[in-house]
Amino acid sequence: MFFAADSSNFIIVLTGFVTLTYLVVRRMFGHDQHEPPLAPQSIPIVGHMVGMSRSKFNYYVDLSKQMESPIFTMNIPGQKMYVVTDPELVQTVQKQHKTLAFPPIEAKFASTVCGTSQEAQNILAQNVNGDEGDFGLSMESYAAMRAALKPGPELDDMNRAMIREITASLDDLKPAKGQARRIGLYAWLRETITRATTRSVYGPMNPFEDPDIVDAFWEFESGLMSILVGFLPNITARKPIAARTKVAEAFEKYYKAGGVQQASALAQKRYQAEIDHDVPLEDIARYEVGGSIAILVNTAPAAFWTLLLLHSSPGLLDEIRKEVDACTKTTNQDGSTIKTLDITSLKEGCPLLLSSYQEVLRYCSMGTSVREVMEDTYLDRWLLKKGALLQMPSRVIHKNSNIWGRDVDDFNPRRFLPEEKANRPRDHCFRAFGGGKTLCPGRHFATNEILAVVAVCIARLDISPAASGGKWKYPTSLNTNVAAVVMQPDDDVEVDIKIREGSEDDKWIVNLRPSENVFAMVTEDIVESKG
Repeated sequence: MFFAADSSNFIIVLTGFVTLTYLVVRRMFGHDQHEPPLAPQSIPIVGHMVGMSRSKFNYYVDLSKQMESPIFTMNIPGQKMYVVTDPELVQTVQKQHKTLAFPPIEAKFASTVCGTSQEAQNILAQNVNGDEGDFGLSMESYAAMRAALKPGPELDDMNRAMIREITASLDDLKPAKGQARRIGLYAWLRETITRATTRSVYGPMNPFEDPDIVDAFWEFESGLMSILVGFLPNITARKPIAARTKVAEAFEKYYKAGGVQQASALAQKRYQAEIDHDVPLEDIARYEVGGSIAILVNTAPAAFWTLLLLHSSPGLLDEIRKEVDACTKTTNQDGSTIKTLDITSLKEGCPLLLSSYQEVLRYCSMGTSVREVMEDTYLDRWLLKKGALLQMPSRVIHKNSNIWGRDVDDFNPRRFLPEEKANRPRDHCFRAFGGGKTLCPGRHFATNEILAVVAVCIARLDISPAASGGKWKYPTSLNTNVAAVVMQPDDDVEVDIKIREGSEDDKWIVNLRPSENVFAMVTEDIVESKG
């Protein structure tokens, strides 16, 4: 009798467990015939995870070549994902921004990455998707950033502060007359851009003035994946979490000392939005650590690849140098030669430079726009299930030969010249800055900073590879960080720099005149500029 009773209970428990397991597995791996087609896996259940681990950001490119559909389904343990590979379908996704939403994902990402309190997470969760109107911390933070970073006086102020720092860094870098100086190109760019960007955003009390805080930030950035995975973080992510805490404490001191009152409109508006919603100060500091990722992580890699590709492409440097030289005014003052370069003039008089920069972003970007499916809905004729994630990898579109032509795998600096418009796809096929409601608000500031660094470097310096044989080599980028949009080099490239012959004694002034004109690369800016 004892055994029989035990056996009966065991059967009930076993039946319940099997039923629950079936329901969970069906939800995770079940596939409705109306959903996008399933992508094949080399290994059942974990094949996609293995593929992404091995191929990184190129996995989606490889997988899309096996699929004829413009959207497909990936089932991975714990999450269903849809991947959109067609730019026309991407436009449809962007129009359904309430049911295919980004803010809920960003809120979860921010809470995990920044390590904020439950109180702060609850504040951020209120009307996170704007379903009840344009209020709440999420909606108002977006509005604050867009207002501060749109073309106009506030953005110009940030750009001028940034340009002063770039010019000063190049003055410090300048080798002695007739001498060469050896540097790691990426290391110098990251240091220079970190300093210029943070000073222009955070003002004279910038927390990143402390080298230890700079080092802590990059330690945190390098460990983002271990924080996001969330498995035993106190063990697996101990160092990046400690580094994050160090940077957050520096920001908390900065706010308490009134540093934000002397900062840019961007820092002030973002801070005020959080104060208006009663976010605790320690959480404001933590969120700002996450905000620093957005302003720092992608600019240095973009400038690095632009300089590397401009110098390594035969004849290209000479052509672009002529454009920049034509925008440079030469005057004499007290027996000294003064060279003045206005960054605004680059957007008007350097079409090959602008085309090359945009091609660098097409060639080297690997960001993915992500949305959460908020309810069962249809995207064109495909059913999307609530709770799934929808991804739009820019690299899949940028590497599609049916869209860009047979030279899709080549760096073509003339691809985006005005006279080549008829030979390239529609503007929305360029996805380096995302698009729609979540179009990168910092694209104008980043573009000005990269153009300033690149133009002044090629105008003032001769840069050559330090490697034996004098040949340029392209580093791999397999270890690019999860938060990056532009590929990060795995190894630095050592270069020798000299002052351009004949301009050793020249003095340089770099400025930016007021202008609301933009270098329109994305559909939204092109439409706005025409309007």
